[in-house]
Amino acid sequence: MVKKILLILLGIVVLLVGAILAQPSSYKVVRTTTINAPQAEVYALINDFHQWDKWSPWAKLDPNMKTTYTGTEKGPGAVYYWIGNSDVGEGRMTITESVPSDRVVINLEFLKPFESNSITTFLVVPEGQATKVTWQMAGESNFMSKAMTLFVSMDKLVGGDFDKGLTQMKAAAESSHK
Repeated sequence: MVKKILLILLGIVVLLVGAILAQPSSYKVVRTTTINAPQAEVYALINDFHQWDKWSPWAKLDPNMKTTYTGTEKGPGAVYYWIGNSDVGEGRMTITESVPSDRVVINLEFLKPFESNSITTFLVVPEGQATKVTWQMAGESNFMSKAMTLFVSMDKLVGGDFDKGLTQMKAAAESSHK
């Protein structure tokens, strides 16, 4: 009887590992909005980490979060490090590419509660008097993130935060533009 139970448990483990390994090896989350403000003003909110508290969906989740800015003031080489409660964890963002008023590329490293690395890109495109902003995050899925996606996709995990961040960015840009 014990052998049968062990074989059944082993079979379940093998099936679970197989299901995890069959998950996609990469992910991408994309959200877009249109902001009624000039391209340069919207770009400035993204290209300078000191401006992120105005719109970041994570900025208010931990009032005691500690942030450190190093590197350049803004643009390539600017670094934003944070450590906070379980809602925000610990991580670092580094601007790796910045094309004035057009695009900002960020290397995003989560250190806690789990390690992961992704590339975040903001595309800032004029649309008449308004600006279209596309926020995307892409990365490779390791075994743990593949296991997590059995229960919740990366899109469901952070897509809502991207929506909230873009809504807050829109409000910040439009209120300062009036």
